[in-house]
Amino acid sequence: MSPRPKKIRRCHGEFCRRAFKPTGTPLTDLEQVMLYRDEIEALWLCDSEGLTQEEAGQKMGVSRGTIQRIVTLARKKTATALAKGHALVFVSEDEQT
Repeated sequence: MSPRPKKIRRCHGEFCRRAFKPTGTPLTDLEQVMLYRDEIEALWLCDSEGLTQEEAGQKMGVSRGTIQRIVTLARKKTATALAKGHALVFVSEDEQT
């Protein structure tokens, strides 16, 4: 039995850069944490725009539970990268495998 196909997630924001990293160290010398476009969008909607997970889910076309999972993972990745000095590398849908 194959898994359910991933539901299309509507993302409207644009990436400001390819990565966010500590200054003074080349990207190639840092451990890289991949942050996907839907994770950035969910963080933006919930944490910056102040939407509830239900509202963010409606904007992105997914359930509140999906938003909760996305935001939890994105926050963990972001906190780990900031605390350990890793690079956050922004990945768009067409780059995901």
